[in-house]
Amino acid sequence: MYLTPQHVLLAGATGLTGEHLLDRLLSEPTITRVLAPTRKPLAEHPHLDNPVGDVSTLLEHLDGSIDIAFCCLGTTIKQAGSEPAFRAVDLDLVVAFAQRARALGARHLLVISAIGADPQSSVFYNRVKGEMEQALRQQDWPQLTIARPSLLIGERAQARLAERLAAPLSRLIPGKYKGIEALTLARALWRLALEEEDGVRVVESDDLRRLGK
Repeated sequence: MYLTPQHVLLAGATGLTGEHLLDRLLSEPTITRVLAPTRKPLAEHPHLDNPVGDVSTLLEHLDGSIDIAFCCLGTTIKQAGSEPAFRAVDLDLVVAFAQRARALGARHLLVISAIGADPQSSVFYNRVKGEMEQALRQQDWPQLTIARPSLLIGERAQARLAERLAAPLSRLIPGKYKGIEALTLARALWRLALEEEDGVRVVESDDLRRLGK
């Protein structure tokens, strides 16, 4: 079964994937409102509601009915400055966003996690992503879609040197570990948003590439 959401909540609209997803949402004729809180203002659009400020502070002030929510929040330990600061974004803020989205009536949450996410992982990054997934599962969403992309490829406003160096090699890796274009991921998320499938769905990177073609 396919849905036609009209009211969307989007976190991470200024990020690599979030920018592409926002463009797609605003071009969809069925969508009448995209609520996208950001730290920096976005370009104006008649269907865009863009509260500006610290996202963690803005959450409690968001209002209006929401059909579906997308979470494209994410940082790196280097950008965040420390492991606790990274956890505050990729775990705490994601979980808080999801809670607020559910309170506003959203029945479907789509969230970007990462390949290798595992709450028992010895790798800090993968462990935090796994803990985030675990926490969202415990929120008992009617429909929860977890996207696990491999290395994201695309031009960021703030370049990440490690990603730029790894991107050419990641294109050559077969299967789910092959790098994925952020635009492809955004397309896949939108396609997944249209599908009504109760429960938790985990979509690995190779399936995301296929869905986003």
